[in-house]
Amino acid sequence: MDYNVKLADVSEKIIVENLLQYYFYDFTEFNSAKVNEQGRFNDYPYFENYWTEEGRFPYLVKVNGEYAGFVLVRYDAPGDYFSIAEFFIMKKFRRSGLGKNIAQDIFRLHKGKWEVLQIEKNISAQVFWKKVIREFTAGHFIEREENGNRVQEFQNPAI
Repeated sequence: MDYNVKLADVSEKIIVENLLQYYFYDFTEFNSAKVNEQGRFNDYPYFENYWTEEGRFPYLVKVNGEYAGFVLVRYDAPGDYFSIAEFFIMKKFRRSGLGKNIAQDIFRLHKGKWEVLQIEKNISAQVFWKKVIREFTAGHFIEREENGNRVQEFQNPAI
């Protein structure tokens, strides 16, 4: 599979914004989000910050030249760690190894401490992230529960 992940520039902001609608739709399985009067999900609260603030990194994913998803990464300066704020791969590309490859590529792009959180109801995400992080770190990570959510933390490179 020929894929690439790249930092989205401001001219690609609308693409990420449009893909967010599919992400929100998929996520309704786990929350009570509804479409608004225009038939869209409400805007992502920190969306603009990804193009205006340091420590926010919006990535676009393409497979064979076709948009396949996005990743929003943020750096938490007080906590001194990176986190996956949002991670989305379109359904037709799932279960192909693409998500794992993208996640590990993102980890390699940002050296330092990482925390990856999954909500309690999203069991498939918990399984996915634990497997991906276990492979990436050769098992050198900590998993904890925080406010009902699952969190994996690790150091890149692992020490």
